[in-house]
Amino acid sequence: MSEMLIALYMMGGLGLLVGIGLAFASKIFYVYVDPKIIAIEDELPGANCGGCGLPGCSANAEAIVAGQAEPNSCVVAGSDVAEAIAGIMGVSVEAREPDIALPGCTYGVQDADTKFVYNGMNDCRAAMMLSGGMKICSIGCLGLGTCARVCPFNAISMGPDGLPKVNENRCTGCGACEKECPKNIITLSSVTRRIIKEYTTDECTTPCQRACPAGINISEYIRQISLGDYNRAVQVIKERNPFPTVIGRICPRPCENECRRQFIDEPVAINYLKRFAADYERKRENRVQPYKAPETGRSVAVIGGGVEGLSTAFFTARLGHSITVYEATDSLGGLLRKAIVSYRLPQDMLDWDIKGILEMGVKAETLRALGKNITIESLLLQGYQAVFLASGGWDNRLSRGALSEPEVPVPGVYLLLDVIKTGPNWLGKVKDRSEIVIAGGGKYALEAAMLCNEKGGGNITVIYRETRENSPITESEIEKAASENIKILYGSGILRLAGQENELTGLDVINLETSSTEHIPAKMLVLASGRFPELIITRPQKEDLTEDEPEAVDQQMGEEQKSDENNEPLIWEAVEPYKEPEYMLEAGIFARGDVLTDYSAAIKAIGAGRRAAASIHQMLYGISIHLPENSITSQSSLIDVDHLESVRTVPREIMPLCSEKEMGPDGEIEAGFKEISARKEADRCLKCGLICYAHTEKTNN
Repeated sequence: MSEMLIALYMMGGLGLLVGIGLAFASKIFYVYVDPKIIAIEDELPGANCGGCGLPGCSANAEAIVAGQAEPNSCVVAGSDVAEAIAGIMGVSVEAREPDIALPGCTYGVQDADTKFVYNGMNDCRAAMMLSGGMKICSIGCLGLGTCARVCPFNAISMGPDGLPKVNENRCTGCGACEKECPKNIITLSSVTRRIIKEYTTDECTTPCQRACPAGINISEYIRQISLGDYNRAVQVIKERNPFPTVIGRICPRPCENECRRQFIDEPVAINYLKRFAADYERKRENRVQPYKAPETGRSVAVIGGGVEGLSTAFFTARLGHSITVYEATDSLGGLLRKAIVSYRLPQDMLDWDIKGILEMGVKAETLRALGKNITIESLLLQGYQAVFLASGGWDNRLSRGALSEPEVPVPGVYLLLDVIKTGPNWLGKVKDRSEIVIAGGGKYALEAAMLCNEKGGGNITVIYRETRENSPITESEIEKAASENIKILYGSGILRLAGQENELTGLDVINLETSSTEHIPAKMLVLASGRFPELIITRPQKEDLTEDEPEAVDQQMGEEQKSDENNEPLIWEAVEPYKEPEYMLEAGIFARGDVLTDYSAAIKAIGAGRRAAASIHQMLYGISIHLPENSITSQSSLIDVDHLESVRTVPREIMPLCSEKEMGPDGEIEAGFKEISARKEADRCLKCGLICYAHTEKTNN
């Protein structure tokens, strides 16, 4: 009995010691939890999906309180939760653009002629790790459905073709599927990401898509036509082309030159199918629009209502910015309205597409010419964060009869064509000719430099992109220029223009061999080209922003700039948009690949408009506009084919022509596909991924 008492006393004493120890430990190791964290975690839905980029809702709540995440960082919660969290933090919340999962493969394992069986495996990651995941396509979807299983919202299912299907109404953009896909077939996407991205070698792109200057997802809109979903086909087209009705009639169709169907019979009638889908929308007068990002509160002015200007405005509006187009003539459309005969492009077709652009939220003012009715300074003082110059080339001026007087849309910037045409008296009209730079132009540049020298111009510099050995001038001409104090820079290009109020002040020049830059003063710049360069004109930001900080930038900067207007002169700078990937290593204005006169095809101007919109957007947020190194170019190494086997020949559908009675005085020559012809032609598409094809019987039955 005494032994039991002793044991009880010992256990009680031990418990007492433990209790005292725990009490002291609770005091020593007490962890304080911020009540804000608890309150925010209570507001969060508790899905722990990881879509915020953090391991669960508790971590997200801590990040919000620490200022490392925004009140609307939860991809699952709605705006009411974001506002409640913002209230806890005592801040305001801005609209957040939603992400959705986007499958990037167009060909499923179910249809493959040759199949690699993953014995004992039902997980894409395991198949990829153990066997490389090869079937027909080396980067294609493995089709085992791991993305569907990890989706916490049941937004993904595997279709009968073995490819993931995303329910956009359920998808929250949490990113669980993207993290688990071992081949990057399924990724997060948004309006902004789709507009500003260029195709890379990591993606499953088709030959026709890569050949299209606008980068339209051709195989997808043709697939939608074959399924009978014509509205969805139009929406896919407008993701990269706001002029489907126009381009369906006048495109030179470089995509069809790359169509793999030509290895068997004839290319698919890609452009005629685009026209069919666009005409379907127009005839029903039921406008189909692509998605648009939330409003950003930023405003942009676009100078020029031609194809490029309107395309820039369309894509910039889709990025959430407020856009106004200023056009010098009394109507929008540029050369499309002036230079194409009506039986190829009736005016009502052009008007339909332009109206669709305006319905995207684009405003337009006609009879407003930059340099005459409006100026760079006046637009920036109105509150525009950026001004984009898309005034067109010499042929555009010819079409509107504006040849009598030199045009100067950008302060101090002239065309050499105007200088030569105007003759010796033109320099007398220039206010300040103390610093003159002439860029390009071969022997004509030296002729203009001599002329400026004779008329009292000072500090004259000629810039050639060529080296001295390859320059278009002789040694005797070089010596003569030197004797007249004319400076020549070889192997150089212009990166940036700088100005103050309505005057040019200087240029940033890059040495193309060493990549070193220098700033040179300039009151006047003469360009040896048939057009003014495409330029994005902004007020220099007071702080350099990083790519990770765009959400931190708000209207405050604009307000700060306005407050300085009474004390400081308006300072502006101008740079060109990023170049198309084929020429991304080129530097400077009018480098190789840049447009010198005007666009040879409207579809190229549309592509340039999207790149301009992307550049504007990135500049507004302080994001670098340099392209990824793996952007696709003609030099990229891609999996491809040069012949096909076991594909049955199917004749191409012929475009029907209108009778003389149907044409009338202003009618079209081509009548357009009927629905049955369009469906037949769409079924001729091989549904290319990279090297993927279905059985002939399945494709052509």
